[in-house]
Amino acid sequence: MNYDQKFFRVSSNANNGEITTDTIFKYNQLGDILMGEYSGGMINRGQLIGKVDADGNINMRYQQINTKGELMTGECQSRPELLPNGKIRLHEKWQWTSGDYSSGTSILEEI
Repeated sequence: MNYDQKFFRVSSNANNGEITTDTIFKYNQLGDILMGEYSGGMINRGQLIGKVDADGNINMRYQQINTKGELMTGECQSRPELLPNGKIRLHEKWQWTSGDYSSGTSILEEI
């Protein structure tokens, strides 16, 4: 699974998450290293870095500044699903490492 130059948008998110359908993610991949940037909706600017395993699973850390001006950080495990149209759906389990330290799930879909 290669995520280089792929764009994603959330299709479902837990209530304690900050990303919305207005948040766009752009991923770049070099070998097993994933880098990404995202913004939109409640996010002024976000960045992520992670490692991709042989099955396309991603172990990542993220940091973002929301529209309230708060710096938030977290960690996320993403499992890919290849859709019939060739696009990727990511099933994510995440946890804040700042703020209230709560956790949740989300689904991102390639656009």
